[in-house]
Amino acid sequence: MREKEIIKGFSKLDKEEKVKKVATYFPDAEKVEKELKSYWHPEKSKQKLFEEFAENTISNFYFPYGIAPNVIINGKNYMIPMVIEESSVVAAASNSAKFWSTRGGFHTKILSKTKIGQVHFIWAGDAEALKAVFPVLKQRFIEGSSEITKNMRERGGGILDIELLDLRHEIDDYYQIKASFDTIDSMGANFINSCLEEFAEILKNYISEQENLKEYPVKVIMSILSNYTPECLVEAWVECDVKDLEGVDPDISAEEFVWKFEKAVQVATVDTYRATTHNKGIFNGIDAVVLATGNDFRAVEACGHTYAARDGKYKSLTFIELENGRFKYTLRVPLALGTVGGLTTLHPLAKFTMELLGDPQAEDLMQIAAVSGLANNFGALRSLTTKGIQKGHMKMHLLNILNNFGADPTEKQAALEYFKTRKVSFSAVAAFIKDIRK
Repeated sequence: MREKEIIKGFSKLDKEEKVKKVATYFPDAEKVEKELKSYWHPEKSKQKLFEEFAENTISNFYFPYGIAPNVIINGKNYMIPMVIEESSVVAAASNSAKFWSTRGGFHTKILSKTKIGQVHFIWAGDAEALKAVFPVLKQRFIEGSSEITKNMRERGGGILDIELLDLRHEIDDYYQIKASFDTIDSMGANFINSCLEEFAEILKNYISEQENLKEYPVKVIMSILSNYTPECLVEAWVECDVKDLEGVDPDISAEEFVWKFEKAVQVATVDTYRATTHNKGIFNGIDAVVLATGNDFRAVEACGHTYAARDGKYKSLTFIELENGRFKYTLRVPLALGTVGGLTTLHPLAKFTMELLGDPQAEDLMQIAAVSGLANNFGALRSLTTKGIQKGHMKMHLLNILNNFGADPTEKQAALEYFKTRKVSFSAVAAFIKDIRK
């Protein structure tokens, strides 16, 4: 591949020209062009739609779209779509769903659904004078943004509260307008940011008009929502009598399984290294649903991991309760999701996902995503505390390994049969392929 140069005006090129430009960096440019174009959607209207989701699009990147069936949530049966590339995630969710379907299913509840936005600004004047006029400012914020909030208020949401935070102990002359919102069924980023920018203009204008304040102009640093939403919380849990866990693994009793399971959760609570992997397993399930619905998985991940460290130490997002012979395992996680706006209605498969889930409201989707996270986490801990994680995971990973070796259908079938009773590893598969090709 030749050395890359600084390209001017790349964004102004049409799609064909962008593809040709990228392809020139490869020895066989014609082959690269053909490969990139092979992933274009055959329907021009859909391809055009996909291209408009992001800038400088030259092709589409496919991920598997899988289904976890038989997921019982609060007595209702769901088929949950999951978009993810990692082997065994959909299988883990499906197996956990099947396991808990005969033990009461999954239970969920919304604890709160408040979202936060901030105007960060510098002001060098008298702090007490600013605090004294804040009630007036607050009312002006609400009235001045009324056109922006009108539709949201009609749906039952809008601005919940607005506070002035004095943070001069952190940064010289630094203050913050902290506003809380209920955005109902939308994720609400654009709505919140529009309100905040209006607040910032009102703040600057108001200060400039007051004789006792205008000596020090307001310097707005930025106006932006926060992706940390610790008050947009959902809980998902499973519970049953300990004796009903008999058979969770043929080689271990229900009591021993519960003992090991509890210790595994305790380890994830006290050890940051383990907590990171523990919570990653949760987000395997959550992210897969977030992607399938066209929501922002980066925001969800950032928020969840921040919440896991809210007490000053990163730890498990789940906790276990064992009382009177009863097993209860709970996930509590902040999830800011939307079911209207953005890609949820624009992307054809996101729209299909919503329809398959019964056109959920945002609260419903929060609960579905949380259950997917808990299902994957339970499946992972069940494997870790019984037969180990690699046996099941590597079986699911076998086809990926075979594809690395360019195995044909006959070789794949032979490998699947051979590894039914053998441990899967990259080296073992390599040896098998080499042997049958002799």
